[in-house]
Formats: sequence, C-alpha cells, structure tokens
Amino acid sequence: MKHVFFKYRVLLYVFVLVLLCAVYIKKIINELPPVEVLREYRPTLSTKLYDVNGQLITELFTERRTWLPLGEIPVDIQNAVLVIEDHRFFRHWGIVVPRILKAAIENIVKRRFAAGGSTISQQLAKLAFLTQEKTIDRKLKELILALQLEHNFSKQEILEMYLNQVYFGHGAYGVWQAARIYFSKTPEELTLAESALLAGMIRYPSYYSPFSNPARTIRRRSIVLNRMRRLGFISHNEELNTVGEPVPFEKASLPSRVAPYFVEHIRLLLEPEYGAEALYRSGMNIYTTLDLQMQTTAEMVINDFLSAFDKKQQAVKKSTGIPPVQVALLAVEPKTGQIRAMVGGREFAKSQFNRAVQSHRQPGSSFKPIVYTTALEKGYTPTTIIEDTQLVYVNDGRDWRLSAKSTDYLMTLPPEWLTDPMKVWVPQNYKKKYHGNVLLRRAMELSLNMCAVSTIDEISPATVISYAKKLGIESNLTNTLSLALGSSDVYLTEMVRAFSVFANRGIKTKPYPIIKIENKDGKKLKEFFPVEEDVLSEQTAFIMTYLLKGVIQQGTGMYAKYYLKRPAAGKTGTTNNFSDAWFIGYTPQLVCGVWVGYDDFTTLGEKNSGGAIACPIWTDFMKRALKNEEALDFPVPATGINFVEIDANTGYLATPSSKKVYLEAFLSGTEPTVHLIEPTTSQILREIKEEEEGGF
Repeated sequence: MKHVFFKYRVLLYVFVLVLLCAVYIKKIINELPPVEVLREYRPTLSTKLYDVNGQLITELFTERRTWLPLGEIPVDIQNAVLVIEDHRFFRHWGIVVPRILKAAIENIVKRRFAAGGSTISQQLAKLAFLTQEKTIDRKLKELILALQLEHNFSKQEILEMYLNQVYFGHGAYGVWQAARIYFSKTPEELTLAESALLAGMIRYPSYYSPFSNPARTIRRRSIVLNRMRRLGFISHNEELNTVGEPVPFEKASLPSRVAPYFVEHIRLLLEPEYGAEALYRSGMNIYTTLDLQMQTTAEMVINDFLSAFDKKQQAVKKSTGIPPVQVALLAVEPKTGQIRAMVGGREFAKSQFNRAVQSHRQPGSSFKPIVYTTALEKGYTPTTIIEDTQLVYVNDGRDWRLSAKSTDYLMTLPPEWLTDPMKVWVPQNYKKKYHGNVLLRRAMELSLNMCAVSTIDEISPATVISYAKKLGIESNLTNTLSLALGSSDVYLTEMVRAFSVFANRGIKTKPYPIIKIENKDGKKLKEFFPVEEDVLSEQTAFIMTYLLKGVIQQGTGMYAKYYLKRPAAGKTGTTNNFSDAWFIGYTPQLVCGVWVGYDDFTTLGEKNSGGAIACPIWTDFMKRALKNEEALDFPVPATGINFVEIDANTGYLATPSSKKVYLEAFLSGTEPTVHLIEPTTSQILREIKEEEEGGF
C-alpha cells in the first residue's frame, strides 16, 4: 500500500513539474515576437550619401551596416564562418542538443555562463531579437526562436541574415563593413587569409582584434584555416600558402569626416520628412550634387588660409582673447543650381553652425552689382557718368534727402544732429578719397561708395529691393540708401544665387543638394530637378558679367587676374569696421562665394578687406577646382549687344587721338554715337590710380 502511494506521489510531482515547465515555456513563448515579425524582420542599415560621380561621401547610422545577398558574399567567407562557428549548420534543425547539454554542464561546473554552444540559427535569434544578458530565460527564448527561424526560413536565408548581422568589432556589423574597416576592400576582393581572419574574430571580436594583439589574431586565423582544410574546403597547399600572410595593424580610414557641414545640411533637410529612424536605420541611398574632389579642394584651401591667418594673428589673439576666425564657402553650378562644394566653418566638431547657409551677415560692396543691374535696367549704361563726391544726407522726418555735396554743410547743422544717426548720414569712400566724374564701369571696378549711393538715390531703394528679390535675395532688405553699400543682412546662399543669374544668362536657379533618394532595394523615393526662372534679360546679364570681368582685370579683384588665368567675373565686399570680407565670383562653369569673419563681429583688421583675404581663397579654390576644365569665356548673346571702342577719358566714342581706348558692351541702341574732341573735354573724367583703392 505504501509502495503504491509513493508511486502516485512521484507521478503527481512529475505531473506538477511538467505542468510548471509547460506554463513557464508558454510564458516564454508569449513574450516572443510572432512569426510574422520574423518574416518581416530587417536589420538596421546605414544610409549612404554619394557624390555627383557616385563616390561614397559618408554614412549615417546607429550601427554601420551594408546588406549583401548571399550570392555576393564570397564562398571563402561563408566556409570560414561555418567551420569555426557551426560546421553542422546544413545538417541540424536549429539547435544541437548534445552541444546544449555539454555547454550546460560546463556552466554548472564553473558556476557561471562560460560556454556558449550556440548554432548560427541561435546566434541570429540573439542578434535580431534578444539582449546580451546571460539568463535562463534568455537562453530558452534563443532556442525557441532558433527553431522558429529554421521553420520559416531556408538555410541560405538564415546564413545571409547572419553574415549581414554579426558583429566583427570596431563598429563593423556584417561582412561588407568588416572588409572595409579591416582591409579597405569590398568582400569580393578579400583573400582566403583575410576571410579566415574575419571569421575567427566573430566569437570574441575585441580579444582577437589584429589592432590589439596581432600574434593572437594569427593563431586564431591558423585554427580557422586548419579546420577548413580538415573539412575539405581548402587543400593542404592552400593552407600552407596562406598562413604566412600579414595581418592589418591599424583601422582603415573611412570617408566619415568629409564635408561635415554638407552632410549635416542634408540631415537637417531630410530628418523632418523621413524621421531619424528611417534616416539612420533603413539603408537609404542619397545621391547628392556634391563633387567630392571639389569639396576636398575647398577644405584644403580653407585650411591653408586658416593656418596662415592664425599664425599672422597669433599675437593679437593672445592679447585680446578673440575667438578664431571663421570661413564659409559655397560653390554652385550656375546652369542647374547643384551645390558642388560647401564649407560652413573651420571645425565642425566644435561648432555645427553652418555659415554657408545659416549665417546672416552684411554683404558690403558685394551687393553693388545688384544696384547697378537695376540701374542698367532703368536706362544706365556702362559709360554713364556718375559724380564721385562727398555727400551729406539729412532726414527731414519723412525721408532722407541729399542736402549737400560737401561736408562743409555739416557746419550749418545743429550740433546734436551730428551725433544722431537718424538725423544725418555722411557716407564715405575708402580712405575718404573722391574722384569727381567717373564712368559707371570704373565705379564698379574700384567699388566707389559715393557712386553707388548716388545711383540708388536716383533709381530708389525700393526699385533695387524689387530687383534683388527677382535675383534670389529673400532676406528682408531695408528701404534705405545705405542698402547700396550692403547694409542689410543676407545669406551667402542668396548672394551666390544672385550672381548665378549673371553667369546663367539671366536665368535664376535655386541651389539644391540632392539629386535623388532611393530605399535599400534601389526603389526611387524622391527625385529633385533644377528650378529655373527667367528673371533678367540675357543682354543685361551679359553686360553685368562684362562689368564684373573688369573688377578682376583692373579693379579690386585683381588678385584673381594674376593667379586664376582664365576668364572670370566677380565682386569684392567689405563691411564697416572690416568685420566681414566677401568675394562672389564665377566662370561659365561654376559660381563660388567666400565669406570671412568672426562670429562676434570682431574686426578682421583694416588691411583684411574682401580683395585682400576672400578673393585669394576664391582664386585658389577656383584654380584647383577647374584645373581639368576648359578655360571658357562668357558667350555673347546672339542679338541685342553692340561692342564699341570707348575713350576712357570721356566715355564717348574713341578718336584717333584718344590716349586710352577700350572695348565696351552696350545694349543695342544705348551706345554713344558722338565723339568729344580733346582738349576741350580732357577734364570730364579723371584718371584713377588703382593703387589708391583698397580692395573693397
């Protein structure tokens, strides 16, 4: 009787134990993702940014990955991983019970989770869905998920997912990134020895890293090669010929720090639309307008300038504690608006503020071409005579009016007016030098402030603002005479866009950084095209270009004449107190704007004008960026332009006795038709010496 009772008690205990195990397993299963999730599962993939020529710029990622189909993963890598991680992979059904029991016994004996015993299917389950914690719950989930993986996926699919998921150390997830980081190769370029090395690292990536212990890595690689030979994947000779290959000693350099301001600009544009999750984890391919070679050139040129400028200013910086000078550069193809190069500052790690697109600064005299473009549209010509003289403006309560052409007039004003900038305005030329009557061309070339102010006074600031908007200036511009001197803040992108109109024969294009966006499978998500608008006549655009060529040939931008040695047009810009230095210039192929200044508006120093520091940066960049491009001149419109020989001393048609003659471009019908004979007109225009002007 007692024996029967004991037997029933044992059966009851067994039943309760089985029931508890069933409840426990049911609980574990309920916590697992459903089979549908396993079927739809996709690992996180890095988003790749490519330049206009298809070169990789950088990647955006939380974990750096690139997905490769199994057919594109070399057989040597597949075999090396199988022999060292799971050589029975194609014979088991997800788990190997003897290996699990052996590992469990070892763990119990050592009283810790010391042995793994995991198949590739188990490892994939852990990689895809589980944490790295070592608990019984996690291990049981791993086993169940491995069985589900085997039930729902083929062996080839499991191996493909594993090889694209597994971690190889140093930020490399998957064989594509591992090949890049350790050998600067694609997987198909790897040798047998390199494949074996990568496979040997999977178990303990840090421990077997060639960067920390090459000797240990070589021993581990030899173990992999030996197993490959014993299992028939390679011959004895292949093993012998491979074991002596060297291992890498340092991490391969990846293109992760190229164009950081441009990359951040892309991120800021796309993250609101696609979200951070998609941008960093979905494996998008973003094809940009950037030219990686031009971008590298821009960064080199700016770094060279900063090194020289910092060295020159070192004593000043130590005594005053001023922050480092900043530089921005933006280069755009005028016909399309595609951004080819962008530099937003000197050290992205210290400041992510992108001065190429986010900084609002006064453009100084680089705004004058917009004033004179308006004037050309309102009847001015390149030979219009403008008086370069002292001007005094007084605010009568409603508007500014010209009160005198001499500062002597100031003696008649109440003393308190002289200190009130809202009552009296006395603009000045650089070094307070004035030249009397000058041609519009010469006023542009030498950046004479009084001529620009007189011109805007005659055609009105409101009219100039209207044309500025047409040319692409979207910032709010102040309806005041000082606008002629660039007193309203603008963005570098706006100035480059405006000058692109001149380079593109009167057609405005909007600068843009992205050509197309594809998902990881190559499906096009979005495509971008040039946005064009005809805003200026081709003839007016050409005449402005012809005038701006003069700035380089015989004006404030002459540095470019001597070092660029190709047809180009541009304009210098310098603000009051020398806090901003600009140069916006172009060739038929490329428009580029350069800004130099301090974020806190500290003066650059009296000699550091746009012509002195911004123009050399522009010239150096353009010379290198266009070195393989043909030196094209700007095309003359088929109709509407007449070239006439002009007497530089009169602004009228040249005569045989003219001492200085040049060829000028005019809108048809606006060119001079008469001669003025010396000496009766010899004093109409004064000869201006270039050395009198300072590169404004």
